[in-house]
Amino acid sequence: MSNYISPEIRQAVAARANFVCEYCLIAEDDAYFKFQVEHIISRKHGGSSELENPALACVFCNRYKGSDIASISSETGELVRFYNPRTMRWSEHFRLNGVVIESLTEIGEATLRILRINHEDQVLERQVLTGRGRYPSEKALLIVMDH
Repeated sequence: MSNYISPEIRQAVAARANFVCEYCLIAEDDAYFKFQVEHIISRKHGGSSELENPALACVFCNRYKGSDIASISSETGELVRFYNPRTMRWSEHFRLNGVVIESLTEIGEATLRILRINHEDQVLERQVLTGRGRYPSEKALLIVMDH
């Protein structure tokens, strides 16, 4: 099984996400590094490269997620899956509080913690973009508002 993502799939994934990281809501136009198409369910866990599985992720969210699909809840000690942009609504698991993304559920908490979405560097980046009127972008607000 290959991890290859065709240019057509990459374009379709990026367009579906409005060129916004589906986890931290940074717009690709505002990022220094080109966004990556990541496997929500990694290939080693049986995930495919078909259009229903990939998500658009900034380099930071993708780097920390890696091939993980779940974590241990810091609240209950139970295994909890990560947020899945294909099957879940962002606003059911997260909310924006200024430039900080807060969890509303155990799924949100595990995703935020493992992807390090509120790491000081990511928060600083969002603060700078907010100062420029670019975070959250109009496209990101579509995700927050559940398009």
